[in-house]
Amino acid sequence: MDIPTFDLTGRTALVTGGSKGIGFGMAYALGAYGARVVITSRGEEEGWAAEEQLQEAGFDAAYLPCDVTKKEQIDGLVAETVARYGSIDILVNNAGMNIRKPLIEVEESDWDRVLSVNLKGIFLVGQAVAKQMMEQRYGKIINISSILGTIGMPYQTSYAASKGGINQLTKVWAEELAPYNITVNALGPAYIRTPMTEEWLNDPERYRQIINATMQKRVGELSDLSGPVVFLASDASSYVTGQILNIDGGWTAR
Repeated sequence: MDIPTFDLTGRTALVTGGSKGIGFGMAYALGAYGARVVITSRGEEEGWAAEEQLQEAGFDAAYLPCDVTKKEQIDGLVAETVARYGSIDILVNNAGMNIRKPLIEVEESDWDRVLSVNLKGIFLVGQAVAKQMMEQRYGKIINISSILGTIGMPYQTSYAASKGGINQLTKVWAEELAPYNITVNALGPAYIRTPMTEEWLNDPERYRQIINATMQKRVGELSDLSGPVVFLASDASSYVTGQILNIDGGWTAR
């Protein structure tokens, strides 16, 4: 029996929103398993700092600026990545944002901004990278969703809508791209401890609610995403596609 490998040596991974938070954590994990890693974000200062951190860890890593809501920038990102490394084997489609407000306070501009980054951005990047992967006849697309693509929560109108859309894109793309030896899956994290979530996790009442909703009675750490993203990026997941893997300590199983 063939034993599948998690080794990513020789593979090129593109991670959007890879300069901080869970994007950086996943980029680091892919680099640790041998992948060449290209991270991208709008914030150039953070991007160059993240590139330096990855390189200091011994990884073959590069930062390329890109706004995922701008098609021409995405096309340039894909072209530059292929020019440097010859392929894009793994896409971690992660760039995202949130504006938390009660339903009746959500401005049209709030809705447009969140959906533009979280859903349009996922679509545009996925479309551009899929073209390259179809030519290669190989690829691993990992869309970053959320448990809020599955469950409801107050003050998350725009965000939850975008993440539900990501889950459906994942299933549609998996069907379309399967003939090209491309798998498409999504990760749906619950609360992961990052600078973005620190304010919420430092609120005792909010923290208590999160812990009570989670079977394992803790919040997630960046390391909790390392195994799942490496699994979906590797040949060990060659028979897994169209799936939403919730990384949530059991939250959505209740």
